[in-house]
Amino acid sequence: MKKGYIILTLLISLGFATIALAITERNEPMATGKPLIIAHRGANDRFPEHTLMAYKIASKDGVDYLEIDLRMSKDGELVAMHDETINRTTNGKGRVSDYTLEELKKFNMVSTLDHKIVAEEIPSLREIFDSFSNTENFYIETRPVNHQLVMEEKVIELLKEYHLLNDQRVVLQSFSTKSLEKIKSIAPNIPLTLLFKKGKFDLNKAISLNFPIVGIESSDVTHRIVEKLHNNGIKVHVYFTNKKTQKKEQTRMKEFQVDGYFTDYILYTKEL
Repeated sequence: MKKGYIILTLLISLGFATIALAITERNEPMATGKPLIIAHRGANDRFPEHTLMAYKIASKDGVDYLEIDLRMSKDGELVAMHDETINRTTNGKGRVSDYTLEELKKFNMVSTLDHKIVAEEIPSLREIFDSFSNTENFYIETRPVNHQLVMEEKVIELLKEYHLLNDQRVVLQSFSTKSLEKIKSIAPNIPLTLLFKKGKFDLNKAISLNFPIVGIESSDVTHRIVEKLHNNGIKVHVYFTNKKTQKKEQTRMKEFQVDGYFTDYILYTKEL
């Protein structure tokens, strides 16, 4: 009887160890016990998006991650910019990829709130790391450049240079599965988020591709979807495309127990 009890105890212990190993292998972002607050392009409700000042404000607000969209300049430098062109957010015009970094630095950022020019340049990813790598975590979006996967290696090189590949301090996200797969081949331990465009969420795809996190536009999120993903060990991070309804949508997301918010209203989200 005693021998059987010992064997049963060993089997149970082995089972827990296997579960723990499986969870570890998913390379999930840092666990806080509550939804992550991800500063979407910095504190863009108070200062122009993707500027060093917007990230400084978000840092002071005590967010979990600074979110950065990347584009590549003509000379292969990574800069913080959402759009393919600089038209909307600077006093210049044209595609990011048509300018060198030095040329991009000649433009000033423009507030999308009141359209006033501010004394801030387009920051490079290196400059953001110089300013915040000692204190902040980063949630960075990659994308193909002219249909080529050339951004991923440069991102990983910079992360290594700034010692950011350890301790789950960085999550990389993309709408491109090819981009994520390339990152996984270079840095297999970094947490990855598969993004889905608004109206294009595919639950079967999200489960079968088995990335540890999915990013879904809030209007596509239901309680059933969140439950299904959680049952498959996948975390749900929600982004918002309509600022007018975002606060209401964040309250709705809270009821579904999502795991993170790409928020444009940091202070509001902290009070949820």
